Amino acid sequence: MERVLDTAALLHWPVERLAGGVCALSQQQELRNLNESRSLLIETVALDWRTVPPEWRSLATEQASQTGDLPRLSDVDVDVLALALGLQANLVTDDYRLQNTYKHAGGTVEPVANKLSKAVWMWELRCTGCRDVADVPADVKRSKDQPAGECSRCGSPMLVKRRRG
Repeated sequence: MERVLDTAALLHWPVERLAGGVCALSQQQELRNLNESRSLLIETVALDWRTVPPEWRSLATEQASQTGDLPRLSDVDVDVLALALGLQANLVTDDYRLQNTYKHAGGTVEPVANKLSKAVWMWELRCTGCRDVADVPADVKRSKDQPAGECSRCGSPMLVKRRRG
């Protein structure tokens, strides 16, 4: 079975272990930004670099929206998820948001260095003012540390929180 490699694997695994893995083209720039010398080394490895088809990217966005993980995934994360979903491959990642979304979709996850997440969580948007809750829409504002939007009732910031119950 094919393996889609997250950037963590590209950064931390021995190059011999990476051979034959599938990666998104968008990971190349991310890798250069994080570790230029490692990026040069990775260029010598027989990896399958792929452009993500738009329909796979839409599927990944929808899946991440369903679990509520979308606001905390980067564009590169969405590309990696899209490849794993489209190819129905093993996803190699330490990113718990990617693990959560892919496991929810029925996929198989392999860790890079950390332990696998134990449970699949669902996330929602919760208002910091009136405490209103909402599902995470597919067009949500994405940021690792910023509010995911504004409350439609009171205008306060909406944060991503684990769904209760």
